Amino acid sequence: MPRKIALVGVGKIAIDQHIPALNASSDWELAAAVSRNTVVDGIPNYTSMDEMLKAHPEVEVVSLCMPPVPRFEYARAALKAGRHVMLEKPPGATLSEVHTLAELADDAGLTLYATWHSREAAFVKAAKAWLAGKTVESFTVTWHESVRKWHPGQDWVFEAGGMGIFDPGINALSIVTEILPDAIHLKSATLDFPENCDTPIAAQLDFYHPHGGAVTADMNWDHEGDDIWQIEAVTDQGVMTLKNGGGLLLIDGVIQAGAEDGLTGEYPNLYANMSDLVADEKSDVDLRPMLHVSDALTLGKRNFVKAFNW
Repeated sequence: MPRKIALVGVGKIAIDQHIPALNASSDWELAAAVSRNTVVDGIPNYTSMDEMLKAHPEVEVVSLCMPPVPRFEYARAALKAGRHVMLEKPPGATLSEVHTLAELADDAGLTLYATWHSREAAFVKAAKAWLAGKTVESFTVTWHESVRKWHPGQDWVFEAGGMGIFDPGINALSIVTEILPDAIHLKSATLDFPENCDTPIAAQLDFYHPHGGAVTADMNWDHEGDDIWQIEAVTDQGVMTLKNGGGLLLIDGVIQAGAEDGLTGEYPNLYANMSDLVADEKSDVDLRPMLHVSDALTLGKRNFVKAFNW
């Protein structure tokens, strides 16, 4: 019997990824949706979270897909109502609020899942396995894409709490923290802020590696041309290149076989993970990617660049 789930925040990511993943899953039944602007066909729709929770006691899980700033109150309401909660990345606007949610979930015996969809790309696990036991000499992240393509007209990404370049950049950091054998921390950062924005549009990051490896990231959200989502690791035993956001793996320049789904399995995998977590009465709240973003905003030297226009 599939578990009943409600989707809250029906924007582009919910339409493109969450709803198709849920509709294709035998673990879940999408039973209700909450959105101020969009209606999901075939199920009850609400504009009020409280109204939905009261009308659907059978809903065990709430998946939150709205921007990070308003998400805390929705997550808190769901947990207070005895529902398990799944959080789209980033899991919140601040580290402190996610810690609060984790404590609420733990106290109530509920599951809280802070999802990182890029970790579910086809070759992330293989990259992690290949790097294990090797000495990293350099580790270079290049994450360039166009905000106009992926968040067209969504002003909130450049408002306080919207994260700017770290909205996509945290995807890279979620992979980095998953596949690197050693823990790293930020040494320095340079952040480019458009003069009319509260959040950066580009970032250069330099990390401390415990064995002296050079770990850097170059992130740009004003990129023209094809997306570049790449991680290259030069080691004592060869070179690993993870391309297409984890959807393609090369070892010493040779494309590796073994996975055909690229990025299409990310959200189905997340919902499979959530099903397992609820069944096992566990939570998964890994905040390492968000810690690096917080450190960048603390340490980063700010450069002010020309105003951004859609």
